[in-house]
Amino acid sequence: MSAPGPAAIQDHYPDEFAVCYGCGRLNAHGHHVRSLSDGDESVAWFTPRAEHTGVTGFVYGGLLASLIDCHAIGAAATAAERAEGRDVGAAPAPRFVTASLLVDFLVPTPLGPALELRARVIEATARKSVVEVLVTAEGATTARGRVVAVRIPASMMAR
Repeated sequence: MSAPGPAAIQDHYPDEFAVCYGCGRLNAHGHHVRSLSDGDESVAWFTPRAEHTGVTGFVYGGLLASLIDCHAIGAAATAAERAEGRDVGAAPAPRFVTASLLVDFLVPTPLGPALELRARVIEATARKSVVEVLVTAEGATTARGRVVAVRIPASMMAR
């Protein structure tokens, strides 16, 4: 269920990990966040729909948190691929899960325009990455997130 265009890290998640509501290509009802490499950053876009309303005319904050979460996890996986000397898509993408999610809502996010999410890994080890994400709408930064992404634990592997 991948969208056309350049390959995103989520296009290379193994099928058993491609069902996430936020970014899973195999989740027919999900948001389908697609994180693309852009230099040292990862970028994604999402256009909220009417059902994503929090207050009339503005985006529900939980949606923004979800977008930040999934895009940060994608950025962590992309950075891990690079650190391991591989191009995205050369092997199944490494999977991370969220250990911590902090979102600052800076100004209300308008409903309607496409949102741009830009993520940068600011710290990375073999086990975890710390990722900062900015959400912008029509050029204005509306939310900022910080995610601690950890390699998926064995207890969450396919059963």
